This record gives sequence, C-alpha cells and structure tokens, in this order.
Amino acid sequence: MRGDPRFALSIPGQSQLVRSFLAIYLQDHHAAGVAGARVAKRASTAIEQNAGVRGDLTRVADEIRQDLIGLERIMRYLGVEPDPVKDTISRIGERVTRFKLNGRILRRSPLSDLLELETLVVGITGKQALWVSLREVLPAQRKELDQLLARAEEQKRLVENARVKAAKRILRTAHLSYSSSALNRTVEN
Repeated sequence: MRGDPRFALSIPGQSQLVRSFLAIYLQDHHAAGVAGARVAKRASTAIEQNAGVRGDLTRVADEIRQDLIGLERIMRYLGVEPDPVKDTISRIGERVTRFKLNGRILRRSPLSDLLELETLVVGITGKQALWVSLREVLPAQRKELDQLLARAEEQKRLVENARVKAAKRILRTAHLSYSSSALNRTVEN
C-alpha cells in the first residue's frame, strides 16, 4: 500500500497513516455509492410503475448519481482516485443481490420494492455519515458538504415515505393472505 498513488493525499499537517485511512474511507464510500446509484435507478423505475409514486424516487435516483459525482470531485481535490477493484466488486455485488430468493423466480417480486427501499435508506444514512465526517476534516469544503448533507436528509425522508407505503401495500396483502389461509386451515380441522 505504501507508495500507491491511489492512497496519496495532500492534507497539510496530517500524517501519512491518517491520509491513507482517509483515502480508503473515500474509496469505500465511492464503491458503496456506485452500487447505491444502481439500486436507486432500478428501484425508482420499478417502484414508480408498481405503486404510482409521483416521481420522487426518480429525482432521488438522479440526486444519488449527482452525489457520487460530488464525492468524486472531493476525491480529486484530495488527490484520491476511485479504486477500480472495489468499484467492480460493488457492481458485481449489486447484480448478485438481484437473484435473491424473494418469492418469485422469473419476474420481479413485490418484496423487491420493499427490500430495495430499505437498502436505499441504509445507503443514504451511510452517505449522511460520510458528509458529516468530511466536514470535520475539510473545513474549506463545509458549504458544499452542508448542501450534500441537507440533500441526503431530504432523500432519506422521501425514500422512507415510499418504504412505509410499500411495506403497507406488500405486507398487509401478505398478512391478509396468510391470515385467510390460516383461518381456512382452522375451519377445516
């Protein structure tokens, strides 16, 4: 790792070890952002078709992509490049999650909507933590980081609202179906 240009940072007054940790931290968040942007795009398209959500998720997906570009701008400012290996693993991981067993094999399960929205809430929460952490070490970037943080808070609110609606729609139907079949079994006995 020593001497690798991907880990070279130029922050006055910081030790090489701290600079390396910051580079790794940024690259890890970038890799997560790559996967998150893909999930957001896929989820927004599918969920807005399934649930009639008003375009909020499409806007969030576009903003998540813009946030990734903002992170890349900050990384360039610090002399850090995205790690192509981590980004590739992140892309592969995101694709693999599409094949999870969620009740349907050949077409999208309604449960995918809920799980992807929950994934986005977790990802946006991580992104909020990133912006807060960077404010502590990059005071010159505070205005941009405050804007990114405010946008992430709004994204989280919109995604959480969509998540709650999806949970009610999907799980209530599943609960009613399960309760009905349990009742039928009880009556038969």
